[in-house]
Amino acid sequence: MNVSRIAIAGGVAASAVVLLAGTASAHVSVQPQGAAAKGGYATVNFKVPNERDNASTVKLEVSFPADHPLASVSAQPVAGWKIDVTKSKLAKPLDVHGKKINEAVSKVTWTAEGDGIKAGFFQQFPLSVGQLPEDADQLVFKALQTYSNKEVVRWIEEPTEGGEEPENPAPVLALTAPVEGAHGAAADDKKDDHAAEAKKETAATETASSSNSDSTARVLGIVGIVVGVAGVAFGVLAGRRRTAA
Repeated sequence: MNVSRIAIAGGVAASAVVLLAGTASAHVSVQPQGAAAKGGYATVNFKVPNERDNASTVKLEVSFPADHPLASVSAQPVAGWKIDVTKSKLAKPLDVHGKKINEAVSKVTWTAEGDGIKAGFFQQFPLSVGQLPEDADQLVFKALQTYSNKEVVRWIEEPTEGGEEPENPAPVLALTAPVEGAHGAAADDKKDDHAAEAKKETAATETASSSNSDSTARVLGIVGIVVGVAGVAFGVLAGRRRTAA
């Protein structure tokens, strides 16, 4: 009997741990569609679960990292939500494809125009972002989640070195190694390759032109010789005719 009670108590405790773990892990997060390669562009989704039984999520504010500003940020429309994009002046302009960028997106806000995210549901908010930094392994976005009862949950705590997840972790976007064809270092390498190919093609064209010129000169020279020989022969024949006359 005691053994049964202990087993039941253990099962209840284990269930509680699972439920608590599930609750703790249900926070605002960010994931790329595919890979988020350094130096490239990516489409990312901010996933927002509703953690309250008595309120809906009616607003999400995402702040962008100031140490790695993103020059290009565009939002995909989400039905039932108003989107506001806030830009700020940069302390140091960005050089993007030879163009100076003096401001970048500092915050994107989604505000529900209806009931928002109800209890037991989640919503994804897509963004197209770039150019991703080449000198960072991750980007940390700080988010504020507002409920219909005026409660605000601040998902702003950055990851710790020990690897333990904080109570209110900020969304973190992990960056992968650059890929061929992406904007950035790989693209620069590709440009260098194109430049080398262009030089080869130019050299080949010049060689072909030089060869054609040489061939033309040779033909003209041969024609000149033939004409000269014909002229001499004609002169000799004419001289003989005069002598015979």
